[in-house]
Amino acid sequence: MGKRRTSAAATATAAERTPRQKRGAQSVSRKPARIEESRSPKGAAGEHAWVEVIRKMDEVYRQLLDYEVALEQNNAALQESQLFIVSVLSSMSDVLIVCNPAGIVEELNPSLLKLTGKSESELRGSSILGLFADGPSREAIERLLAADAAETLSDWELQMHTSGGQSAPVALSCTPRFTSDGRRVGLVVTGRPIGELRKAYSALRQAHDALQRTQQQLLHSEKMASLGRLVAGVAHELNNPISFVLGNVVALKKYLGRLERYLDAVQRVPLPEPVGALRTELGIERLMKDLPSLIDGTIEGAERTRDVVEGLRRFSAPGADARQPIDLVPVVERGVHWVTKATPEYFQVVLELPTPLPVIGNADQLQQVVMNLVQNAADAIPAGKPGRLTVSGRCEDGHAVLEFADNGPGIRPDDLPKLFDPFFTTKPVGKGMGLGLSISYGIVEQHGGTLVAACPADGGAVFTLALPAREGARR
Repeated sequence: MGKRRTSAAATATAAERTPRQKRGAQSVSRKPARIEESRSPKGAAGEHAWVEVIRKMDEVYRQLLDYEVALEQNNAALQESQLFIVSVLSSMSDVLIVCNPAGIVEELNPSLLKLTGKSESELRGSSILGLFADGPSREAIERLLAADAAETLSDWELQMHTSGGQSAPVALSCTPRFTSDGRRVGLVVTGRPIGELRKAYSALRQAHDALQRTQQQLLHSEKMASLGRLVAGVAHELNNPISFVLGNVVALKKYLGRLERYLDAVQRVPLPEPVGALRTELGIERLMKDLPSLIDGTIEGAERTRDVVEGLRRFSAPGADARQPIDLVPVVERGVHWVTKATPEYFQVVLELPTPLPVIGNADQLQQVVMNLVQNAADAIPAGKPGRLTVSGRCEDGHAVLEFADNGPGIRPDDLPKLFDPFFTTKPVGKGMGLGLSISYGIVEQHGGTLVAACPADGGAVFTLALPAREGARR
């Protein structure tokens, strides 16, 4: 049974193999025919067409590669442009709003977010009218949105909402946006809070004023240096004559004592009638009584003149005098006392001084300043008119401050810049040399202080003297 099955299977296999072999023989026999067909003109044309297609595909591929490279370069340039625009918008201190014709915010910058206190998501896509705080401001923007022409708005003060529910004036400029074909596509709004502008203007004005004050101080310093050299020569020339006068008057006072003793002795001796009559006629007794006071007055005047000359000498040599802790109150009181002894009765000085006003300085020099200021106030009062000078003091910002306010005619605005110049005076000829305020200004400057003059609106003149206060001064 087994052998039969095997032979049958082999017979079947042989039977199946016979047709396959025949087909293989047929296919082998046809190969030469195909080769011959490919070598025919029709086969060469097909091969050339395929080569052309492949070449075109390579060319298109290269073009695609070049296009991709150019596209990447353009994308990089576009990103750089976007980064540049973003950096410019971020660095702008002015607010920037870009909206479409309907007034919808399309673009903005961080300055607007800082001003309004809102986020970008809250503002982008909202109406531009919601940024403005009052009706007139919104109406101005609505007119620009509705206008067809190229109407612009420049430096208009409009009220905008700010952070914290406040509103602030903003100087805005609005310009329409147009496409290349002239079609209007919205507005560009730029502006700056006016508060910042006012602060900038205020800072600029303060810097300008400080520069002017510095220039004036430099000019005064130069003038005072020239004046110091002049005063040094004058003081030297005056010192010798004053010394002669003072020495002679002191000697005369000594001689007067001897002369009195002699005349007393002569009076005890009986004199002839003509001599007695002459003695009575000349008033020898009255003359002898007046001589001591006259000599004392001359000595006092010579000593005061010597002090003035010494003050001029000290003024011409800054820093020559040692300074020490002093109280300005008694200095002012002494200066006022000496001046008011020679002023008319209609001139009164009122002192409103705290106790104390401690500074570091030279008492004699500062007393000279006080006396000059008081004397100038007295000279400014017209004859016969009630005059009043109020001297007040306080400690303020580390300085001892004295104010000399009078009710005189005041100072002309044109004279204020020249008031402390050497030899400048508003007094009549022969009444003043114009050195008092110059010397006072120099003394105060040497003490590290300031001396300024002003004309209040209600009349009169005010001189303000400020000196660095000593530690422990009351405020």
